[in-house]
Order: sequence, then C-alpha cells, then structure tokens
Amino acid sequence: MKKSMLFTFIFALLFSAVSFAQTNNAQTKPANVAAFQWLQPETKDFGKIPQGTPVTATFKFKNAGKIPLVISNVQASCGCTTPDYSKAPIAPGETGFVMATYNAASPGSFYKNVTVTANVEGGSVVLYLKGEVEARSANQ
Repeated sequence: MKKSMLFTFIFALLFSAVSFAQTNNAQTKPANVAAFQWLQPETKDFGKIPQGTPVTATFKFKNAGKIPLVISNVQASCGCTTPDYSKAPIAPGETGFVMATYNAASPGSFYKNVTVTANVEGGSVVLYLKGEVEARSANQ
C-alpha cells in the first residue's frame, strides 16, 4: 500500500512539474503577434557616396506572423535621416516596407539606425544605414 501511495505521489509531482513548464513556456512566446521577415539584409551599406547626394534604402519585409502587422512608429537616430513606412496594417503573408533617406551633407563615415516599433515580439527592430560620404572637391 505504501509503495503505491509513494508512486502516486511521485507521479503527481512529476505531472505538475511538466504542466507548469509547458504553461511557463507558452507565456514566454506569445502566439498572437506579427513578425517581420526581412527580404534583404537589415543593414544597408552604401559604400562611398558624394557629399550632398542623398541616398535611400528601402527595407522590404513580409509579415510572417498570424495577425496583421501594424507599424506604430519609425524613428531615425538623427535629423540627417528621414524615414517612411507602410502606414496600413500588413496582413499575414503580405509585404510592406520601411524606407530611410540619409542626406549625406557632412563628409566622413556614417552609421545610422532606424528603430521600427510594431506589434512584434520584443516591440521593435532596428535597421542600419552605413557608408562614407566623400568630401566635395574645391572645384565643385
């Protein structure tokens, strides 16, 4: 009798532990979120560009989630970069874009980021623009 009672107690304890672990895991991975699937790299390297010549990167994505993806804000790291983005909700399986234009006014290397806030796991993603602005020659 004591053996079966001990076995039942151990079984109930293990079953509880497994149930709790599954519940806890489900809480850490939300099922009803949208998801960015970027169709090209999340960093755009422009290489060398002439001073005063703005450059634009378009980051296309697919919503790989189960609900419409809604971008609530796109913020550039400085005033030298102007963002634009898909304003309408992006249905699951559909595509959208985030675009950023760097003004290239100052010579030298640049590394700028653009933060995209949306209803995705983690709440936001960061995209990057980099390159080197070559100074205008004195003749121009």
